[in-house]
Amino acid sequence: MLINRKFYPGLILTTPGALEAFRSAGEEPWPYLIRHLSRDWGELDEEDRAENEKALVYGLRLLSAYHLKDGTKFWVITEADRTVTTFLLPSEY
Repeated sequence: MLINRKFYPGLILTTPGALEAFRSAGEEPWPYLIRHLSRDWGELDEEDRAENEKALVYGLRLLSAYHLKDGTKFWVITEADRTVTTFLLPSEY
């Protein structure tokens, strides 16, 4: 599969809560990672989308927000230095 990646994710991590949420929903994180890497920021408002676009230029943290099929909200955060991308629930931040 060809990915239109706009930045490097670094190490991919998942918190225990996010991992359990994916298992409970019967979903995998990879499609969401592809979206995140392709600048599909998910369910962010225009201000947060603009912040992500600025972050790509200036090397700042990137955030995407998505919902699993069962309605569980989760985030994907890539650190400013692009060494780590983490899947997590908002309550785990």
